[in-house]
Amino acid sequence: MTDTTASRRLLQTAEGAHSAAFTPADWGLVATAVLIWGSSFLLIAEGLESLSPGMVTWLRIAFGWLALGTLPAARRTRIAAEDRTRLLLVGVVWLAVPMTIFPVAEQWVSSSVTGMLNGALPLFSAGIAAILLQRLPGVRQRWGIAIGFMGIVAIALPTIEGGSRTALGVSLVIVAMMSYGVAGNLVVPLQQRYGSLAVIWRAQSVALVLTAPYAVTGLGDSRFEWQPVGAVVVLGAFGTGFAFVAAGDLMGRVGATRGSIIAYLIPVVALVLGVLLRDEHVAALAIAGLGLVLAGAWLTSRAGR
Repeated sequence: MTDTTASRRLLQTAEGAHSAAFTPADWGLVATAVLIWGSSFLLIAEGLESLSPGMVTWLRIAFGWLALGTLPAARRTRIAAEDRTRLLLVGVVWLAVPMTIFPVAEQWVSSSVTGMLNGALPLFSAGIAAILLQRLPGVRQRWGIAIGFMGIVAIALPTIEGGSRTALGVSLVIVAMMSYGVAGNLVVPLQQRYGSLAVIWRAQSVALVLTAPYAVTGLGDSRFEWQPVGAVVVLGAFGTGFAFVAAGDLMGRVGATRGSIIAYLIPVVALVLGVLLRDEHVAALAIAGLGLVLAGAWLTSRAGR
């Protein structure tokens, strides 16, 4: 087998199980992931009050792994040998890389801005899906992506402060979005074959090992405090556990591009929590951006072609 053929076998995606408009079950999966992930950036910020970025990353993965490991379906499903390398890659690009990046970035970028920048995910998901499937998304999806992206820009611009550290934080979040875009496409065929529980739990196992050295280096900078540690427990069990399962199920059903509308709705939750719990100011331009984000999410969810 040539290197090119091996790469193509590794970097595979698939269409969703159905291309019709979202069903109530699809919207239920969207709501579950959005509500949990929209609050995750607030929980990361809370965890950083007493824990190093490396400890936040490792503990959230560990508690997610423990939560899903209590479910028999996660442990009993066997993964075929030809899919194990792809599953290993999912552990890297969907968990280890972005979950290492977010706590680092939030040292310089606010939780609400980090949440808002997640709206760039559909652009990367659609671009990578187009390359792997060798065709463009449907017309409605392209319009939805474009409109949603304009909304994300409108939300983010008034809140991003200048400075090199802020620019670095924003750049890191964009790298995380690119990593998520690759992962979302890789997950689709795996989810359709084995189900989300088995795929996510094993990917968490990979990430748990890969992020352990970074956690060890941060032990000296961490201290135990109930509230930050409790925030990371919730972040792990729900954000790194059950929300990933919901997202995996959604992507298996509707495909990576349409499933990534989750990222358009996360900024809504992030903004509301930022205002209510962190007393953050929301500019009028950001409010207008929310309307564009919602319109983009609705268009992206419509029938595929």
